[in-house]
Amino acid sequence: MADFVHLHTHSEYSLLDGLGKLDHLIDRAKSFGMTALAITDHGAMYGSFKFYLKAKAAGIKPIIGVETYVAKRSRFDKEAKVDTDPYHLVLLAKNETGYKNLMGLVTHAHLEGYYYRPRVDWEILQKYHEGLICLSACLQGQVPALLRAGEDEKAEQVARQYSELFGPDHYYLELQHHPKIEEQAIVNEKVVALSRKLGLPLVATNDIHYVDPDDAEAQEILLCVQTQHTILEKNRPLSMIASSDFYMKSTEEMKGQFLQYPEALENTVKIASMCDITLPVGKWILPEYPLEEGQTPAGFLETLVRERAKAKYPAMSEEVKQRIGYELDIINKKGYSTYFLIVQDFVNWAKDHGIAVGPGRGSAAGSVVSYILGITGIDPFFFKLPFERFLNPERPSPPDIDLDFADDRRDEVIAYVTQKYGSDRVAQIVTFGTMEARGAVRDGGRALGMPYAAPDRISRMIPAGFQGSAMTIDRALEQSAELSLAYRTEPETKRLLDVARKLEGVARHASVHAAGVVIADTPLVAYTPLQREARGDKIITQYDMYTVGEDGVGLLKMDFLGLRNLTILSQALAFIERTSGPLKTPGKRIDLSHIPLNDKKTFEMLSKGETTGVFQLESSGMRRYIKELKPTTIFDLMAMVALFRPGPMQVIPEFIRRKQNPESVTYPDPRLKEVLAQSYGIICYQDDVLLTAITLAGYSWGDADKLRKAVGKKIPSEMKKQKEKFIEGCVTNGLTKTKAEQIFNLIEPFAGYGFNKAHAACYAMIAYQTAYLKANYPVEYMTAVLAAETRANTGPTRDDKIALA
Repeated sequence: MADFVHLHTHSEYSLLDGLGKLDHLIDRAKSFGMTALAITDHGAMYGSFKFYLKAKAAGIKPIIGVETYVAKRSRFDKEAKVDTDPYHLVLLAKNETGYKNLMGLVTHAHLEGYYYRPRVDWEILQKYHEGLICLSACLQGQVPALLRAGEDEKAEQVARQYSELFGPDHYYLELQHHPKIEEQAIVNEKVVALSRKLGLPLVATNDIHYVDPDDAEAQEILLCVQTQHTILEKNRPLSMIASSDFYMKSTEEMKGQFLQYPEALENTVKIASMCDITLPVGKWILPEYPLEEGQTPAGFLETLVRERAKAKYPAMSEEVKQRIGYELDIINKKGYSTYFLIVQDFVNWAKDHGIAVGPGRGSAAGSVVSYILGITGIDPFFFKLPFERFLNPERPSPPDIDLDFADDRRDEVIAYVTQKYGSDRVAQIVTFGTMEARGAVRDGGRALGMPYAAPDRISRMIPAGFQGSAMTIDRALEQSAELSLAYRTEPETKRLLDVARKLEGVARHASVHAAGVVIADTPLVAYTPLQREARGDKIITQYDMYTVGEDGVGLLKMDFLGLRNLTILSQALAFIERTSGPLKTPGKRIDLSHIPLNDKKTFEMLSKGETTGVFQLESSGMRRYIKELKPTTIFDLMAMVALFRPGPMQVIPEFIRRKQNPESVTYPDPRLKEVLAQSYGIICYQDDVLLTAITLAGYSWGDADKLRKAVGKKIPSEMKKQKEKFIEGCVTNGLTKTKAEQIFNLIEPFAGYGFNKAHAACYAMIAYQTAYLKANYPVEYMTAVLAAETRANTGPTRDDKIALA
């Protein structure tokens, strides 16, 4: 192990208090030859698991810690001016027990001790001290603060208490070297004296808040954003700029600053060697689905499917029977039976309680089992949807079923799941708002004390991102001549953009993810620290959706999305029932799953471009294309939903031409006629790419999925490899190399930005349902639209809808 290890490090997940991004911190530690690194963010563990994964991948030993806040009295005391300024304390997880205790400690701090800061107290430290190594922290630590205040005897007493609690070699007195902070040198002398008197070990740290020395100004701006002050104010409540050395120092720098105390440096290595954590990664953790004695998840799932299949397929064909058996066999062998039972349970509960549920999202609608169980609402046979796009034997990752619910009742479904599995086992997921380019410019400008108009002018010069990719300041300088000129000729603008560059992408605040929910088999605190949402009582995880799910902790993650159009459909049906009812039968509600999919009035209305209030079809651009297309089938709507996006949009004119001129329909190869017949020979969906590779190049479903992912990521070496394999397979199956290259060039774009077909089918179904009600029950439907839009604050077509209603 190297001669020094940083054990007190703040990342960007010390929100608005730390500037260092995990990758940058890890890379810098590695460049210094350090073999371990600790992360000790303020009061939370937001980045801990992510740090663990990244550090391991980089060959750096991850030490997971937290700089917790310790209440001066009880964590339950919350009195202004008395309890607003807690002490700091650094805790490092020595082993898996310590890691779990850190999560428990942080969770209690947030759920019970939050008062301006998440605070623990002596009771919590006593309960969760096992497996932890404790450092006395910075000048805001309890022992340093008492020494600073001249209360040396009290400091000695507190140090003894901590040493007795954490045990020999598990409590260290912290030394830091910040020459421009006068109190630091005084406290250091007292800390050394206390160490000698009590026989307590010393440890050297640097309280890292940013990576490079020249990040100091950006760090100060970050603190100004946090406190809502400007850098021009002299008496700011929080400032670090006076001592601009809270960066990641090299081993040589740290040795030079602690020549008198070599043991304080040696102890960093000793502590790092004591910390050894191995966390399970990617192992799927499923809650138990309640079953009767003697039942198995696979057996009960099969029973449910066989019973409910009769309602969906009264005349059960051999093809349907084989498909059901095939899907159940894969689901069972993969160990996913419990997952399907859990999902069907809360979906059907929602339906039984009058909560509108969408026909599906994503590839799950390609499963006949999902359709039979009521999880999805479209027939895979009718839409020709492959099960393997959702789940195939070669796919290592678990299935992912996302669901839409009426947005005004989505929380009821989450409440049901919480009640069924336990409030301590269900939580929504945190998400982090980051400082994107424009926001970083505006935040930075305010903190620099610039007049509002100056950063606003610069931010407006930054182009919007493209295809979900956020714009960066560097790319904006390349793309905007106006911004580039301002940067080169206006010193104030240059300073602002240079600061904003360092701020962009940094986590700014924590909030609740719009849809994500996790369900665990035991209390969630065993897997993730928890907290309350910023404004409300919802319990949320501190690990985000990318960390808490299958690639990280492994918890069952579900997306419960709220869709306003489902609320509109539900309200429209209620209005219709109250007025005329279908076929003038009051009290009988229309069943949207049984409306005709060839309704003449519906397609006539769409062909006129009367799509205001129609899901997915109401924008001006889509309206123009729909008028030209004159759709006559739901497959036409499917294709338009898939194609009306940046990238595929260029194919729309050709799609319309073929629709209007059936004799012009051609296929890249005759063998693809069955695959592309619904879209007039046009490649529209990711599924088309997969099936082309399978049909023409002999790919398996697993290989085809690898092709899709490789081309989607646009990694040149992978794309080259996949292209060669595709062409070789096609040639083996009778195509010329030239023809194979032409087909690859045709499918390549859609592997990256195409919709999967099942998702397009689901959203086309909602589009059709909204259009059907508008065409046949215009008063009731537009009344529901008006009610929804009146509740909404914004929306590009809001005024049009209200005017039409």
